[in-house]
Amino acid sequence: MIAHLEETVAEPRAASACLEELAVLLCGAGLYARVNLPIGRPPSLHVLNPALGLEEHVIIERCDRGEWWLRWGWAEEIAPASDLGRAVDTIRRVLGVGV
Repeated sequence: MIAHLEETVAEPRAASACLEELAVLLCGAGLYARVNLPIGRPPSLHVLNPALGLEEHVIIERCDRGEWWLRWGWAEEIAPASDLGRAVDTIRRVLGVGV
């Protein structure tokens, strides 16, 4: 029972830690980013391009193989969570940074 509880608590912590790291990178790349931690729901990341007013939500989920993946709110893949550089590049492109 305790092991299951630890797994249940560890999953959201790992997901939110990854999103927090991504938020720092995105803020350094000219975007605003805020991690949302709603009670009873998975964490997500709200990302805004302040220059254009474009915004999107990024979620993190485990895929069938057990790897963490970053996805848009509509479930399209952005990048594996292990490749935050690729995620930053994709998010910047979609939100019009440097276009």
